Amino acid sequence: MQFDFYKVATATPKVKVADVQYNCAQILQQIDSANQAGVELLVFPELSITAYTCSDLFLQEELLNAALHALKEIQNHTVQLDMLLFVGLPLRVDGNLYNCAVAINKGKILAIIPKMHLPNYTEFYEKRHFTGYQGENKYIEVGGQTILFGNKILLQEKTRKDIVVAAEICEDLWVPMAPSTNHANVGATILVNLSASNEIIGKTEYRRLLICAHAAKTIAAYLYANAGNGESTTDLIYAGHSMIVENGRLLKESNLFEDGLLITEIDLQKITHERQRLVYCNQNSSAYGYCKITFSAERGRADITQTISKTPFLLEDKIERTKRQQQIIRMQAYALKKRMEHIGAKTAVIGISGGLDSTLALLVTIKAFQLMQKPLHDITAITMPAFGTTSKTKQNAQKLMQLFNVNMQEIDIKGITLQHFKDIGKDANTYDVVYENTQARIRTLCLMNIANAQGGIVIGTGDLSELALGFATYNGDHMSMYSINSSIPKTLVKYLIESMATEFPKEIADVLYAILNTEISPELLPPNEDNIVQKTESIVGSYLLNDFFLYYFIRFAFTPQKILYLAEHAFHGEYSREELIFWLKNFYKRFFNNQFKRSCMPDCVKIGSVALSPRGDWRMPSDATVKIWLDALESL
Repeated sequence: MQFDFYKVATATPKVKVADVQYNCAQILQQIDSANQAGVELLVFPELSITAYTCSDLFLQEELLNAALHALKEIQNHTVQLDMLLFVGLPLRVDGNLYNCAVAINKGKILAIIPKMHLPNYTEFYEKRHFTGYQGENKYIEVGGQTILFGNKILLQEKTRKDIVVAAEICEDLWVPMAPSTNHANVGATILVNLSASNEIIGKTEYRRLLICAHAAKTIAAYLYANAGNGESTTDLIYAGHSMIVENGRLLKESNLFEDGLLITEIDLQKITHERQRLVYCNQNSSAYGYCKITFSAERGRADITQTISKTPFLLEDKIERTKRQQQIIRMQAYALKKRMEHIGAKTAVIGISGGLDSTLALLVTIKAFQLMQKPLHDITAITMPAFGTTSKTKQNAQKLMQLFNVNMQEIDIKGITLQHFKDIGKDANTYDVVYENTQARIRTLCLMNIANAQGGIVIGTGDLSELALGFATYNGDHMSMYSINSSIPKTLVKYLIESMATEFPKEIADVLYAILNTEISPELLPPNEDNIVQKTESIVGSYLLNDFFLYYFIRFAFTPQKILYLAEHAFHGEYSREELIFWLKNFYKRFFNNQFKRSCMPDCVKIGSVALSPRGDWRMPSDATVKIWLDALESL
């Protein structure tokens, strides 16, 4: 296993009803294909050896005996395979017939898990043939081997204690208290379901919703292997809708009416970290009657085949992304509305630079004022040109303010800044940190005093990415009276503005697109022939990279090595390994060195799962050292 990735698969073989020899051959073929792909955990559908739709043939001795012979053949075939697999078959135990999942590892049956809940309504009549098992674990004899039989069984990988697998069968998931809820509660991180769920209109969507929600609730990976082609169509149709879900996130899903393997990797670290973060209490399994069996199916390296998004803060699905964008803007706007109404603020004061962050802050403030039914002219938007301001950014800022008909003001701060340099004995021709930060602090001073004079509040414009990197002037643009972008990373800021541009008339949209196409810069150093000289991303690195690093560092606490591994996949062909290591080091240094700014940041609304407010999400000493993270990268 590499970086906690575990290669798993579901299999939907083409079956023939009651043709056990044919079904066994199909199962063996898919086992071999999965093995060649490096699969370490493989799950087949319910009653896959016989087919699910045998009906009264399940009462025939010949079918039951043939199923046992096929099971032995599968065992013999897998002796040399480093894989844990589950197949389904009918099994008679103590005079009762059970619908079972059989766990096999290296040719040995580890356990047999009977179905607990039998559907016996509408098209289902399993109680006609099978008995639901509700008893305690016990040992039974199958093919001369003594095997553990029951519903309270955990299978744990010998060398990786976080790989704990438990099984349930079809209907067990659909009942109010699924057995897998208890499995997860006593430590199972991977839940498997051998299923034969028929298809009717609307069931696909419901099944997907059910499985994703259950995996999220149990904080587990969920492998759902569904029966498909070849099952009887006397009354029903089976479409083979299989899924692999990781803590609520659908990793992979088979198309309806397609057989074959569904292969991907699950990230065990995400699951274990989330359980640790949420103080997920794993109960003592033995105290609840569980038995734990070890197995060996960990090959040491599972290269990821799934696509790693460059923008983890953005949803992949465009329709869902648009819905999310609208929700984010509403959350920001309602948060600002609440704050202004609570303190009785008459105005909102915003510094408008012609950059991304102040543009988003203005758009959100406009939305908040619309919700409050306040005139937009009560928004005081101020442009404050200084030594680095270019005509392009100034004009964009002015156009935006004019088009929205807000109270537009301009304060040229060059004179104030030069006077301050003179007062403190600062050489105005030395472009150092004092030169830059003085401008940022004077701008904040102007905004604060105007807000006081108008009975309003200063709206903070800085975003999550800048907070992470410390790219803000302490007690300058770092400070405000309410910060509405502090939970929005730069990649999301750009997307929000871009998507909102389509909602406005062409005149406004053109300005927004012009802002999107402008170099990101604080504009604190003199331009070169009206061209921006100070480019933020040449200092702190690409925001696309930094947001990627931030997401996995904060959200899942991944190691530097794992973040680099993911970045190499996501940005393959764009950045060399050396470049990624350089910028990842830069990220860690800046993040640790600038915690003191985050420790006293203004109130802000939390939007996503990654936030850095010291009151709500991120508590870190300002003098914590970054050494072990940098050492980890040096070792590479």
